[in-house]
Parts: sequence; C-alpha cells; structure tokens
Amino acid sequence: MTHPEILQIAKTAISIEISELENLKNRLDENFLKAVEIINSAKGKLIVVGIGKSAHVGNKIVATLNSTGTPSQFLHASEALHGDLGVIQKTDVVLCISNSGNSPEIVSLLPFLKDYSSALIGMTGNLNSKLAEFSSVVLDSSVEKEACPIKLAPTSSTTVQMALGDALAVCLMEMNNFKENDFAKFHPGGSLGKNLTAKVEQFLSSQKPQVSENANIREIIISISSSSHGITVVTENDQIIGVITDGDLRRMLMSDQDVSQISAKDIMSKNPKSVDKNALAKEAMAILKDKNIGQLIVTENDKYFGIIDIHRLLDEGIN
Repeated sequence: MTHPEILQIAKTAISIEISELENLKNRLDENFLKAVEIINSAKGKLIVVGIGKSAHVGNKIVATLNSTGTPSQFLHASEALHGDLGVIQKTDVVLCISNSGNSPEIVSLLPFLKDYSSALIGMTGNLNSKLAEFSSVVLDSSVEKEACPIKLAPTSSTTVQMALGDALAVCLMEMNNFKENDFAKFHPGGSLGKNLTAKVEQFLSSQKPQVSENANIREIIISISSSSHGITVVTENDQIIGVITDGDLRRMLMSDQDVSQISAKDIMSKNPKSVDKNALAKEAMAILKDKNIGQLIVTENDKYFGIIDIHRLLDEGIN
C-alpha cells in the first residue's frame, strides 16, 4: 500500500467522523436540555455506567466531569452485577452508555439502575432498545456508519459518545459559572494548576546576592560570583536602588575607567524590573519574556526579598 493510499484512508475515516459529529450537532434537542437540567439539579453525584468500548468512553467522561465541577463516578456494568451497585444512592443520577442499548449486562442492570437512582439517562445509538425504553431521558448517539473499513469496530460511534459527554460537561460548567480558579483547584499538581495558582514565592531562589551602593569592584565581583544568577542587587536598607549584572561588570572592566575609584552606584542599572512575592508565577514569566531577561527581582512590601530565575519557572512548567 502506498503512502498516498494510507493518507487517503486516514482522511476518509476522519471525514466520516466529522460528518457524524455534524449530524449529532443538528439533532440536539429537548432531550439534551432535560439531561443537563437533571444532572445539574441532582443532589447526589452522576454515576456513569458502560461496558466494552463504551466503558472507556464513560471513564473519560467521568474524568472530564470531575475536573470541571460535576462530581462523577464510573461503574462498570459487569462489576455492578456483582456487588458494585451499592455505589448508587437515591440522590444520584445515572448515565448509562451503550451503542446497541441491548448488551446483556446492560439489560440485566436496567431495572436496578432505574430503581436505585433519582433518574436514568440513556446514551444509545438505538432508540428502540431496552436502554431507551427504561430511560427517563434518551440521548441519541446513533451514527449512519462507523469509520472502520469493515463497518464493525466502534469508531464513529465512540467519537459521538465522547462529544456528547464533552457537550454535557461544557454546559454544566457554564451553568455553574465554573472558572479558571475553580479548574485550578482540581489540577494542583500539573502545569495547568501551577499556571493558574502558583505564586512567585514558591520558586524563589535560595540565593540572595546584594551589595550596598558604595561597594567596590572586589565586593561586587564576590557578590555576583556567590550565586548562579550572574547578578547582584544594589540596596539601601533593603530598598532596591539598582542592579548589576555580570555583563555590566565586563563592560566596565573593558573601559578605560580607573577601577579603584568605581563603586556599585557608578555601574548599576536603576529602576530594575521586579515582581511581588505574592504575584502569580505566570506574571513573573510574562515579565521575563517581555523584557528578554533571565532573572527577576522579587519584592515584599517593596523591599528586596530575593530572585526568581526563568529556567526554574520553565522547569516547573510555568509558561
């Protein structure tokens, strides 16, 4: 098989799935609205039930809902039949996913899913199935054809199920006014959470080089060499009055000036960029990128508090 032929097969599969998603979009109706309202008004959590490929989709939907403010739990249909039904409380809503709607395990569960919960929502591609019959609300996930070349492997159908789950999650987010800070609460360990919540102070360097404005060249060199930042801050009673970089030092040494008569105030750059220790780390990164600098002075109550380095922020996933 040639490379162009392989690419064409891939493009055809994607085109089929795009077409099925368009069909899904065009048939969203009152049933979808009812499903959103039922989930949003539930006093308990959402239990998502599935088996086979629908189980994998269900797990993804649960993960998305949990991270966007809708407490959810996945229940595998076969495990439910052997004791796990106990996870369902009368205040919970059940979303059962099954393309055929007639899988034996699903059919066996339906009376219990309906009785044990406050409402049963079915997501199925078969509106004449047992799942559709038992459900209070039915979400139509039907497809005209699978993207699979033999039209058997779940491809378009699972894509449509996934999209329906995302649509539910997004609508619930909007209804609950779920914002960036809310999202960050559930993602404290990843780069998403860090970018939304991490403060400058968390990434502060342990090194704090500084000199007085009257420091001589020897003192300046020792201070700059005492840290890995290539910089020292010129202070007076912890008030920042300037900064000296190793570049400033090299340029001065290459000039014709009498080194013995030079002090920090003669070569420092005034009004250096700084950031408060309680500012978001991403704000510090924005300044570093905008000014094309490697380090930023950190302040507390407008006094010198430390230094933050761009490489530390990059290593921590701050962007």
